[in-house]
Amino acid sequence: MVLQILSRRVVAEVVKTAGKSGKVEAAASMITIHGDPNSGNCLKVKWTAERLAIPFRWIDVDVVKAETRTPQFLALNPAGQVPIVVLDDGRVLAQSNAIILCLAEGSALIPADAYDRAKMFEWLFWEQYSHEPYVAVARFQMRYLGKSRGEIEPKIIQRGEAALERLDEALAGRDFLIGAGLTLADIALVAYTRMAADGGFSLRDYPAVEAWVGRVETELPIRDPR
Repeated sequence: MVLQILSRRVVAEVVKTAGKSGKVEAAASMITIHGDPNSGNCLKVKWTAERLAIPFRWIDVDVVKAETRTPQFLALNPAGQVPIVVLDDGRVLAQSNAIILCLAEGSALIPADAYDRAKMFEWLFWEQYSHEPYVAVARFQMRYLGKSRGEIEPKIIQRGEAALERLDEALAGRDFLIGAGLTLADIALVAYTRMAADGGFSLRDYPAVEAWVGRVETELPIRDPR
């Protein structure tokens, strides 16, 4: 019932904004992204949709204000996490990397070669297990909780540095993580890597990573305010 109501609201919003343009039918098929614009996990979904020219409606959800804990949001995602996407048929999908895989199905962002595709998955799994829990967590604690670098658990800093070193090694002599072009691996990993300074990490210490961030930002292009 909640999904049906939300779907009707999305269509109503489209009809309201489309006016007499004659584009109501096309606009009504857009997806809806619920996300916090300060979250790299949410931004990777936005960038993927923009890259693939997928029409979407963005709904701001403020994690710091606990807007993911409201009954309305929990009805969409009981895990209480952003991002989530409501597809044009009303189905809901959570988890950032699952979402971008769904959006990019059949596109050049997913390698056609089986090995390269598996390497892309390898990077996606690694990003959520060995990169985001440290680089992103350090950022959140310093930027949003007001902690100093010295107040952060040393393990978080050490593992964040190790993740950036791993990326730097992988990118030495390469423009992108897999093959010669942009893939979901680059989009997923650039999201929090480009914000690493907020957690006290200096990308100048990782020159291959710093150069890669610039390339990916230009390639997408990333236009979000930081």
